[in-house]
Amino acid sequence: MDLIQRISAEQQQLSKSERKVAELVLHDPETAIHRSIASLASLANVSEPTVNRFCRRLGCKGYPDFKLQLAQNLAKGTPFVNRHIEESDNVDELTQKIFDSTLSALSIARQSLDSRPISSAVDALVNARKIAFFGFGASASVAHDAQNKFARFDTPSSFSDDLLVQRMWAINSEPNDVLFCISHTGRTKALCEIAEIAHENGACVIGVTALDSPLSDFCRIVVSSNVPEDTDQYMPMASRIAQLVLIDAIIAGYTLKRGPQFREKLARVKEGLKGSRFQKSPDSSS
Repeated sequence: MDLIQRISAEQQQLSKSERKVAELVLHDPETAIHRSIASLASLANVSEPTVNRFCRRLGCKGYPDFKLQLAQNLAKGTPFVNRHIEESDNVDELTQKIFDSTLSALSIARQSLDSRPISSAVDALVNARKIAFFGFGASASVAHDAQNKFARFDTPSSFSDDLLVQRMWAINSEPNDVLFCISHTGRTKALCEIAEIAHENGACVIGVTALDSPLSDFCRIVVSSNVPEDTDQYMPMASRIAQLVLIDAIIAGYTLKRGPQFREKLARVKEGLKGSRFQKSPDSSS
């Protein structure tokens, strides 16, 4: 029985105040995902402790856990497209739904984010001898984007979605080498095998992946977005955006930690690339 079904089934056993929360959630579950506990309590005209009791009555550890389970519950819809999209939706409706669902997923990811692995990843990058970004499928595009940004820096970096190239890099990896393995589910067998090889060589394997996944077993650092998206049934959308945001946060942290002189070097790189673009027209803002 999923969370919404449990709320419906137990509604009559709840206290009068808890029932107000249940009715609000059942009427508009998306609202609960976006609201703070104080905001939801105000909407239901109950106290914050009442909301917490309601969450625990449903078997949740607290309000954050309740929101995460609710979001995972809602991540069930039209297979292989997007959970919110229906057959009758026109282009305007489906576009709005994709934006809304992505913003919702990013909000959930932000609320459940643990910044400590991001800090550890930054430290590992600062001390890295060389860096690689690996992924397959949709995650490969995230890995490629990460390496494209890192190409501006002075630490050697590479990207590959070719299994043989990945295996050769992993076999030749050494301590102080950093390998980013990007996978939303963390269940891609080939990527797990590559991570295991690098891990056994003493390289620092950083997984942008799900906690407690098979891939995480071979990662020294796991950066998880906790995006409630079932990519077994739906096209990877929000999870991919969350991965890109996490990579951006790591790269920004790396840039700051390298100090002012490093940023001056980046400014020179940026200046040196100006010749590759046409100049903006006077009336252009793009």
